[in-house]
Amino acid sequence: MPTTASVPETTGPAPVSQPDRPAPASGQQPPASHRFTPREILVLVTLCASQFLVALDFSVLNVALPVLGPDLGLGEAGLQWAVTAFALPTGSFLLLFGRLGDQLGRRRTFLTGLAVFTAASVLAAVAPNAPLFLGGRALQGLGAAALVPTGMALITTSFPEGPKRTKALSINGSLMALGFTVGMVVGGVLTDTLGWRSTMGLLGVGGGLVLILAPRLLTESRGARTRLDVPGALTVTGGLFGIVYALSTAAEEGFTRPDVVAALVAGLVLLGVFVRVEARSAEPLLPLWMLRRPTVAFGNLGGLATVSMMTAVVFLMTLYLQDLLGVSALVSGLVFGVQGLASIAGGALAPRLARRIGAPRTLALALVGQGVLTAGLLGLGTRSGLWLVVVAVSLASALHLVAVVTYGVTATSGLDDAEQGRATSLVTSAMQLGLALGIPLLSALSVGWAGALRADGTSPAAATLGGIKLGIGADALALLAVGALVALTVGRRPAASRGRAS
Repeated sequence: MPTTASVPETTGPAPVSQPDRPAPASGQQPPASHRFTPREILVLVTLCASQFLVALDFSVLNVALPVLGPDLGLGEAGLQWAVTAFALPTGSFLLLFGRLGDQLGRRRTFLTGLAVFTAASVLAAVAPNAPLFLGGRALQGLGAAALVPTGMALITTSFPEGPKRTKALSINGSLMALGFTVGMVVGGVLTDTLGWRSTMGLLGVGGGLVLILAPRLLTESRGARTRLDVPGALTVTGGLFGIVYALSTAAEEGFTRPDVVAALVAGLVLLGVFVRVEARSAEPLLPLWMLRRPTVAFGNLGGLATVSMMTAVVFLMTLYLQDLLGVSALVSGLVFGVQGLASIAGGALAPRLARRIGAPRTLALALVGQGVLTAGLLGLGTRSGLWLVVVAVSLASALHLVAVVTYGVTATSGLDDAEQGRATSLVTSAMQLGLALGIPLLSALSVGWAGALRADGTSPAAATLGGIKLGIGADALALLAVGALVALTVGRRPAASRGRAS
């Protein structure tokens, strides 16, 4: 598919035109074609920093909840809303803001989302009571919903498809995954030394720094101006809102509450209506032909699987280390610190593998490898298993980052610049839904099975381990199944991807 040029605007610095150069000989690349210019480095740093802040926000507050609750007067039942108030608008409005970025300008939408995110972080940091704090968290989520898809679209339109884009997405994916791990460590340190408000203050300071740099570096781009698909926007936003609410609430309260069931059913129905609306719309929010592209459909399926299953296994291993082995929070932090280092290595390895064998095939191999290593955790015991967790989770995290990078490359390849906003909205939606899906589903499975084992007379420790192992087994099977699907569909065509990535 030919690439359409983005529509320039008068706002922001004008793109620098490059002098004509003779075409390289057939089959050759210019020596510096994979190297970033100084300006491109600054652009990439700015965009990746914004995505890192959003990833940080998903976890930086988790360890502060026991301190935050009494300070703001939030009881146990209301404490989950400190996290849910952010996750709900983030997951619900991604597709809408991705499309608005295509129409109104990605730079403009990105800067607006960044300003809202930064101001909301400050509000959450200084909020004297729970309503203002939760309002700040909701505004943070709304800003993040605009920030993430437009930021990723600006990455894909700022760097041409090929080695530069692959490397840029690799760096961004590594930082986003690392941000989730770093958030837990940084959140604990800040809460213990400066108080929980400093976690929100950190996000405000970081957002302010990016807000100073971004207007000077980013160039406007957009897709063709079309009429906004209002019915599609309402149904997909409502559907995602219902599903994210149900899963987030069920993670704490269980799936049997009437509001959880109602929200889940309503969400699924609205998403079904969304598909019908899009099939009949002349100017759809999400063209269904895009999902008929195997790279888009199975690339995003791979992303959903790797994110949901990795976050779930980290959650299960946290329970295992602290509840069964009785290790301290510090030791747990060090274990997941090793995981973060392994993630960086995986992010660095991903572009090389993608150039050699193609992004789709690399994605399939990473998913299968992550599944095999996760299955290795079935060897855990009630009294020993610390080193197995360190080795298996770290190696699985490295492959997880390979999958994160290559699913983004796979799902956005071969599309016009005009479609990148919608394509990257799908990529980020898969990631955000993965964060919401994995933990509550496998946690409910694990807890339910552990309860059944206790009811049969199994000792508490053995029942807890049995529940964790059931979750691990389901995690591994899901990864292996999706990896096989990716391999059988898009993984059999590495040549095109290899050509673009090299």
